[in-house]
Amino acid sequence: MLMVGLTGGIGAGKSTVTAVLAEAGAVIVDADRIAREIVEPGTPGLAMLVAEFGDDIVGPDGALDRAALAARAFVDPERTAALNAITHPLIGERTAELFGSAPPDAIVVHDMPLLVEGGMTPAYHLVIVVDTPAEIRLRRLVEQRGMPEDDARARMSHQATDEARRAEADVLIDNSGDREPVRDIVRMLVELRLQPFEHNLRTGTPVVGDRTVVPYRPEWAAEATRATARLRHVLGEVATRIDHVGPTAVEGLDAPDIVDLQVTVRDEAAVERALALLTDAGYVRDRTAERPLLHWCDPARPLEVSILAEDDPEHEFALLMAEAIGSDPSARVEYAEILRRADREETREWERTRCEAPGR
Repeated sequence: MLMVGLTGGIGAGKSTVTAVLAEAGAVIVDADRIAREIVEPGTPGLAMLVAEFGDDIVGPDGALDRAALAARAFVDPERTAALNAITHPLIGERTAELFGSAPPDAIVVHDMPLLVEGGMTPAYHLVIVVDTPAEIRLRRLVEQRGMPEDDARARMSHQATDEARRAEADVLIDNSGDREPVRDIVRMLVELRLQPFEHNLRTGTPVVGDRTVVPYRPEWAAEATRATARLRHVLGEVATRIDHVGPTAVEGLDAPDIVDLQVTVRDEAAVERALALLTDAGYVRDRTAERPLLHWCDPARPLEVSILAEDDPEHEFALLMAEAIGSDPSARVEYAEILRRADREETREWERTRCEAPGR
């Protein structure tokens, strides 16, 4: 199934986005709702909190008095750790239960306010960030939720910065204005990216990028960084290093819109281990390539992943190639022309093949 992480600062308006995703059939797993469920009256979670922090954290109606709990749990790191030791495993169990109950062809959206703060973004196939300027979020919290301004500012200050969230976003949705344009954007996102992405993952259909040379995109570096983090999450210590290589790694170079990543491992046995881990995670091996090469399934981000052992000469060559071209302006111009010429020749070969096909 396609696992999507959804986040945004407090007051950003994530509910507008999740409502459209739910209408489109996505399974929404709400982290805040789970955190409330596990401490409802009669739950083991509430009983454990009472045993740890005392009967005074329960109100006359039998429900958790969150203010009273906060007054006892956030007085020092040791008390906070005791709170987390109770709630985090229960939240994890319930979250895993909801993930596991989703159908195999589901688009699962994990609405997680602290996704970036927890360093969890690489665990998701795609991360959506609902982006709203801080001053607008503050106004919403005060005017729409009735939150005291000092409290709102304090809560905002304990979350990740807007810049940190944007750096983790595969999809950035501006929710600073009217809701209807946001809904339209989300519907288009579902149709053009999420549904095809889910289909590709489920069926093992790779996204093979177009070799047409396009103008340099500064976003390539950030896209490579996020893709690298996902590979690292899957491979762990099997990979000794992961590098952005190829044309899109050269700043200022016009190139095909395909991010090339090179995974370096210790030896040939580790190559096979890396291949097994990545194919299990949904990467699709290119059986036509001479060396181990995989494609990803995201229709909006063509990605090629090569796996090389440390003693393979190609490992060092790819790194030096990007460095040499990047440091020499004339080499960049020359290499860009080579890429364009290769693209034209590939196009002519495709046209020739089409013309020679039977019945033409």
